[in-house]
Amino acid sequence: MTSDREPVGVIGAGWVGLVTAACFADLGHEVHCRDIVPEKVESLARGEVPIYEPGLAELLASGGERLHFTTDMAEVLSSARLLFCCVDTPPTYSGDADLSRVESVLADLQGSRDHALVMKSTVPVGTGRWIRRHTPELGYVSNPEFLKEGTAVEDFMRPDRVVIGSDDGAAGFSDRVAALYEPLDAPIVRTDVASAEMIKLASNAFLATKISFINEIANVSEELGADVTEVARGMGLDERIGPQFLRAGIGYGGSCFPKDVSALKQLAGNSGYHFQLLTAVIEVNELQKRRTVGKLQKHLGSLVGKEIALLGVAFKPDTDDVREATSLVLAARLQSEGANVRVYDPVAAERSRELLGGATVAGSALEALDRADGAVLVTEWPEFRDLDWAGEVRQRMANPLIVDGRNFLDASIMRDAGFTYEGVGR
Repeated sequence: MTSDREPVGVIGAGWVGLVTAACFADLGHEVHCRDIVPEKVESLARGEVPIYEPGLAELLASGGERLHFTTDMAEVLSSARLLFCCVDTPPTYSGDADLSRVESVLADLQGSRDHALVMKSTVPVGTGRWIRRHTPELGYVSNPEFLKEGTAVEDFMRPDRVVIGSDDGAAGFSDRVAALYEPLDAPIVRTDVASAEMIKLASNAFLATKISFINEIANVSEELGADVTEVARGMGLDERIGPQFLRAGIGYGGSCFPKDVSALKQLAGNSGYHFQLLTAVIEVNELQKRRTVGKLQKHLGSLVGKEIALLGVAFKPDTDDVREATSLVLAARLQSEGANVRVYDPVAAERSRELLGGATVAGSALEALDRADGAVLVTEWPEFRDLDWAGEVRQRMANPLIVDGRNFLDASIMRDAGFTYEGVGR
């Protein structure tokens, strides 16, 4: 057995687990992926992919005989020594990470001296130390993921860096994990476990901070007559700052940023340190959603009985993920103000129906906009830019008011078409 073709075990067939399994199989490894939900395993074995992620279905199909899906942990243990833990670690009511799924995996590995648990799940700093203390016979490596929904396959295959954390005694396993990534020709950051765990949380917290910062600049720009898109362009050309994550909008969402920012804030609090900056980051993110409702009220007055269209449900384009999506908050707040809400998303709307309260799920963008008193562009799906705004949309809407929550549309074109246009910081 050569290191670059070492069999790999993946525990958890969620978004991270499936991308990890598919990409390692594409690199030529035998991959044994285990999940505890029989229906999911059966559908994956039939080639059915339960999530929307560009390129993933094709990659899973090309994996062919190298990809194996099972509910049997014993099958995985007998087939692979490196076990990538990709289970969910959602926040609890206290804000701490729920590690019950990780604990369940550990219970299945009790007594194993031949395996290493490679942690891809996002866990609090100190989790690796706790695992090593309770299961010293088990090898342990921290290998956090830095995948972005919508570009996850590309992110895995062309990463900015690969982080591998290990402590004394696990060097052999960490070398084997590093060998798996050698074909990607990416920088490999070798560090201790606690530092690897912190790199993940700190990276997402910093990116969320950049988003909240530019949103604060946008809010001030609205008051002072500046255009935040021009401000961000000028800022981003400074190599110390960079243009990434300087797009003003109605706040971040998804499965990572809200959870990881809160987790780091909570972790700091548990250690006795008040992370004041992250408290502000979270507050600013919530403020952006309230400001969106306020912009509608500025033009419409009371929202009681008003027909409001939300374009986009997913927290970002090219995914069907609605975890912590701004659309869900907006739908609930608009309905609490008495508005009738219609939503449309090309991928995520139907699966979100139960989360949208009494909102109506439309079959198309035009259906959502029909007779609307106002619309909010929530997710920057390309098809929204291509709508016939000056023609059919303008004719269908009862009142041509658009709040562009992503600064996605051309403000001058929209205003020339007769729309009342509200962007963010413009």
